[in-house]
Amino acid sequence: MTGTRVIRIAAKGEGQTADGRYIALAAPGDILEADGSVTRGPDHVDPPCRHFPACGGCQLQHLSERALEEYVFGRVEGAALGQDIAPPPAEPAHLSPPNTRRRATLHAQAIGKRVVLGFREQGSHKIVDLRECHVLAPELLDLIAPIKRLLESWATRKLAVDVEMTLADQGVALALHGITADDLTRTEALLDFARDHKLARLTLDNGYGPESVWEPDPVTVTLGDTPVGLPPGAFLQATRDGEDALTGAARAWLAGSSTVADLFSGLGTFAFALAGPQTKVLAVEAARDAHLACQAAARSSGRPVHALHRDLFRNPLRTEELDRFGAVVLDPPRAGAKEQVAQIAASKVARVCYVSCNPASWAKDAATLIAGGYRLAGLRAVGQFRWSTHVELASLFLKDA
Repeated sequence: MTGTRVIRIAAKGEGQTADGRYIALAAPGDILEADGSVTRGPDHVDPPCRHFPACGGCQLQHLSERALEEYVFGRVEGAALGQDIAPPPAEPAHLSPPNTRRRATLHAQAIGKRVVLGFREQGSHKIVDLRECHVLAPELLDLIAPIKRLLESWATRKLAVDVEMTLADQGVALALHGITADDLTRTEALLDFARDHKLARLTLDNGYGPESVWEPDPVTVTLGDTPVGLPPGAFLQATRDGEDALTGAARAWLAGSSTVADLFSGLGTFAFALAGPQTKVLAVEAARDAHLACQAAARSSGRPVHALHRDLFRNPLRTEELDRFGAVVLDPPRAGAKEQVAQIAASKVARVCYVSCNPASWAKDAATLIAGGYRLAGLRAVGQFRWSTHVELASLFLKDA
C-alpha cells in the first residue's frame, strides 16, 4: 500500500493530507506511510536551531524557503477565497531574512539559583532557555546571557519577569516587567548594566506602568526618514525589512495622491513614509503616547503630517470626512476595523491600502469593501515573523468612478 502525500501546511503549522489528516512537523511533499511514519519530501529541511520544535518562537523551521513562501501567500489567498474573493495576480510572498527581528518579548523565571530566559514552549508555560536564536537581531540576541546574569543577581526564587527588547535608533530599549529595584545595591546594578551594555533605555514596570531608570538621550525610531519618539510599549513593525515591504507597497499603490488619511496610524509608520512635497497625510490614532510622538515628530521635522487623536472603533471617520481624501491607508489591530471599513465602503475614496496582521479579519473587511463597490487590485503577503504562522499583508482596493 502506497503512502499519502502531504499537500499543504494548515493555518496552525501542521501538514495536511488530501484526505484531511494532520501531521505535526510535516512539509508539503512528505509521505505519510501506512505505519504512521513520515518520509521526507524535497521541501522538508533540517531546522537551523537546536531549540526547534520545542520553542514557541518558531513553528515552521522544517520548511524549505519555497514552501515557506507558499505557506505565507497561501494563508492570505485562502482567507480571500474563504470570502469568495478572487485574489489578483500577485508576486511571491516577501520573507524577512533570519536574525532581523528588532522587537521581542521573552520570559524569565528563577529555577533554584539559576534563571531561564527565552520564549515559552508551544502550548505551555514552560520557558525554553535560549542558547541560540535565528530570528532575533544580533543586538537583542547578545543581551540574553547578560540579562540572565543580571536577574540571577537578584537571588530570589520567586522571580518571574517579562523581558521586552526593542532595537531603536540609539540601541536596545529594554523593559523589565515584574521586577523592582528596592535597594541601592540593585539600583546601582541596573545602572551599571545599562551603561556597560550601552542601552538606549531601561524601564521597570511592577504593575503600575513603566518607570525609566536609564535614558541618556530621547529614544527614537526612524520611520521613513523621520526620527520619531518611541514611548515604552509602543507598537513597531517586527522587522525593518518587513516594514519596508509594507510601506513600499503603500507608496507604490498610493503614488500621486495629494491627500491621504492614515487610520490606526500608531507612531506614523505609513504617514511618514507617504508624506512629501506633493502629499499631505492625516494620521489618526487612539493611543495617546503614540499620537503625541507622531505629532511631535511631524512638528519638529516639518513633514506635512497632521496628527489627530481619535478612537476609530468608537468614533470612525464618517463618509463625509473620508470624501475629502484621495486615498486611505489603514493598519488596524488583529480584530480588523468593521465600523471604519463600513464608512470607507460607503465613501468616494478612490484608493484604499489595507494593511493587516490577520488574514481572516482582513478578508471579512475586504468583502465589505467589495460590496461597497471596490475591487481588490493588489495583494502582497509578508512573512516578517519568519518561521512563524503569523502572516501579514498589504492590499489595494480601487473604486472606479
